[in-house]
Amino acid sequence: MKRILLACLLGAAATLVQAGPKIEHWTAPSGARVVFVESRVVPIVDVQVDFAAGGAYAPADKAGLAGLTRSLLDMGAGELDEEKIADRLADIGALLGGGADQDRSSISLRSLSSPREREAALDLMRLVLQKPVFSADVLAREKARTIAGIREADTRPASIAAKRFAAALYPAHPYGRVPTAESVERVGRDDLVAFYKAHYGARRATVSIIGDLSRAEAEAIAQRLTDGLPDAPAEVSLPDTALPAKNTVRIDHPATQAHIHLGLPAVRRGDPDSIPLLVGNYILGGGGFVSRLMKEVREKRGYAYSVHSYFQPQKQLGPFQIGLQTKREQAAAALKVVEDVLAEFLARGPSEEELRAARRNLADGFPLRIDSNRKLLEYLAVIGFYGLPLSYLDDFPRKVEAVTVADIRAAFARHVKPEHFVTVIVGGE
Repeated sequence: MKRILLACLLGAAATLVQAGPKIEHWTAPSGARVVFVESRVVPIVDVQVDFAAGGAYAPADKAGLAGLTRSLLDMGAGELDEEKIADRLADIGALLGGGADQDRSSISLRSLSSPREREAALDLMRLVLQKPVFSADVLAREKARTIAGIREADTRPASIAAKRFAAALYPAHPYGRVPTAESVERVGRDDLVAFYKAHYGARRATVSIIGDLSRAEAEAIAQRLTDGLPDAPAEVSLPDTALPAKNTVRIDHPATQAHIHLGLPAVRRGDPDSIPLLVGNYILGGGGFVSRLMKEVREKRGYAYSVHSYFQPQKQLGPFQIGLQTKREQAAAALKVVEDVLAEFLARGPSEEELRAARRNLADGFPLRIDSNRKLLEYLAVIGFYGLPLSYLDDFPRKVEAVTVADIRAAFARHVKPEHFVTVIVGGE
């Protein structure tokens, strides 16, 4: 069975390459939102259930609660412990996955579409979703493992920089909370149960389904997975983010390399400027070796092996970030170059040649981003969870091709404001 599934996975790269797939959307009787794509190319079904239950919804003094709750879902459910769950998955050749970020927690399933395997896999997923045990013994083990990981990470400059950057970017917002050894230690089993009951309700859920099945079968699956979830209230909006005051945080560290992050809260999911920002960022620092930052920082001056920039849209303003590593003694000079490149980009925007190359890369390369059901599933999940247009995948290449230099300059002017930049330097002189 495992060999069959592996063969299907390897063969899945041929799905839905040119035109965007037909995405259907509805609300299940349970109240869950559902997005569905029928794809008969391979005998595989992919299902993902996302909940508005990310880290931002956890109490301020118990950062890490969301991640622990999600982790323990499939570590014991109903009468099955984690070993028995793993054994059943292996028997039917199915895979469970998922994770948690600041906005959402998710659990995903990949199964063969044949009735026996699919039904067994869905029964298991339903059990995990609706009857988690949250074993005190398993929680103690996972807390210990999490705390050990945090303490180890807190010795590494890259991790220190990332955590301090988040805290400085969002000083009074849940997005700025990061798990600490102390916050994780405070989490008890009762906290997991309460968080699950409050946030894992059908009205906070989005079910994404793609694969070898009909609309009617997808409707039945979505209802089956969500009709026994806790009677949690509908999603409560996260607080608005505020732009921070311009600030530089310097943290001493003996590392030979300085780690530098700079940026600000910048963009929400679904913002009309998302495409111009994406195209512009490809030119600025998201396009690898062809980006301006790489050319100026690495190729011309040799200050860093790599430098990057990216936008991370979220429910509320997600970050725009530029990041690099450089020798301690070069930190100030490298940062100055980054700031100068950004200032020039904000003032003038890209050249027409840069824009043509970026449009060509992003539009022509987009089919490769959705050339398998596994890749497409995450797009479906984002579309459904954040309420993006169902035509998003069809619209993307056309909107990219339509972006102008003026569009990029205007979008960056609205979202990238250096007067609100936070800069974190770990290990610089």
